[in-house]
Amino acid sequence: MPIQIVPREKTTPGFNVLILLLSLLSGLIAVGIIFLTYGINPFFAIFEIFRSSFGSSFGFKETLTKAIPLILIGSGLALAYKAKFWNIGAESQLLWGAIAATWVGLNWGPFMPGYVILPLMFIAGFMGGAIWGIIPAVFKVKFGINEVISTLMLNYIAAEFVKFLVVGPWKGATKYGYPYTDDLPEQAILKLLNMSRISLPLLILAVAVALILSFIVYRTRFGYEVRVIGENSEAGKYAGIDFFRTTVLMMAISGGVAGLAGVGELTAIHHHLSYPETISAGYGFTAIIVAWLGRLNPAFSILSGLFFAGIIVGGDAIQMSMGLPATTVNVFNGLILVFLIMGDFLLSHRVQYKRRIR
Repeated sequence: MPIQIVPREKTTPGFNVLILLLSLLSGLIAVGIIFLTYGINPFFAIFEIFRSSFGSSFGFKETLTKAIPLILIGSGLALAYKAKFWNIGAESQLLWGAIAATWVGLNWGPFMPGYVILPLMFIAGFMGGAIWGIIPAVFKVKFGINEVISTLMLNYIAAEFVKFLVVGPWKGATKYGYPYTDDLPEQAILKLLNMSRISLPLLILAVAVALILSFIVYRTRFGYEVRVIGENSEAGKYAGIDFFRTTVLMMAISGGVAGLAGVGELTAIHHHLSYPETISAGYGFTAIIVAWLGRLNPAFSILSGLFFAGIIVGGDAIQMSMGLPATTVNVFNGLILVFLIMGDFLLSHRVQYKRRIR
């Protein structure tokens, strides 16, 4: 054929930035077409999204609130995706972090001071998410089970288990029959900044985790092994990298970080365990796009997490003011992810035209 798609040998930083900007612009154009079908001026709608999330004090505070779990989960997913382990189960890992923290908070919280119980809850949440992340890692390495399927299915198991807990054995005696656990004791609740839902320690934790994971990926032997596995797993095995150990540890970290996000939502926002869609506003899925927009660099998840948090807040605002469907934000995020993946493909491939020789 005269037109062929061939691997691209090398790219420059400037070209990478150009492709990223073009991908975002193409996504926004596609979103604008969706707005046009509803008879809405796309320029005004997109302007309103970012004005609502970044142009007011209340909107920016809400954006920061929603950015915290996105930064945490997105940085953990970036680590897994570096090894081409497609973890789609961050939503369930977040829920298991919330489950573990709830048990510790309700059972031990009344007898311990805050400076003891809160760290214990975060440790328990990390372990809960880590164990749930290790399961698909073992399935893939030992049994060859596709991680996309296993992590996706584990989301449903975790969600149904949370529902079982809040309507069954953990149903709160003080909640008048509603499907919630009892509230955490006061010492197990994170303090918030005035006139906001932002927990400053949680925000610092999210940024620190993203920076630490970036350091691990690019400055440690373990990070090097993760990158080698992602680039060529067979070459990694030939070089003596322990594929099982590296994959399990990588998914323990990725799942554990998502578990921390679950603890944060529990201790700072909700103060009790409830239905899965209440604990997480789809953060585990949105964080997939956060990781891709950050070019799989955990540190860049800080900016991309803030960006998509703004889309969530702004999308909710125009949903109410313009009468758009509740799925508007999901459509917005999905289109941007599609164009980011297309841009990623163009970074590694190029179109080549070959003249026919008579």
